[in-house]
Amino acid sequence: MLNWINTHPFLSLLIVAWTLAWKGLALWKAAERNQKYWFVAMLVVSTVGILEIIYIFFIANKYKVEVIQD
Repeated sequence: MLNWINTHPFLSLLIVAWTLAWKGLALWKAAERNQKYWFVAMLVVSTVGILEIIYIFFIANKYKVEVIQD
């Protein structure tokens, strides 16, 4: 079933790098915006970056971060 991992290790590393990059960026944005439900959903669900890309380009752009200086 997962024989392609053994025969194509570069492809599996590429998929892991792709997923980690999108997941890291999306989790960062969700934490920055204090969106706990999105953070947990993206942390638990593995969609090879699809959920993360949807969040970054369609959800996170709707919210602006307000910087308050003392």
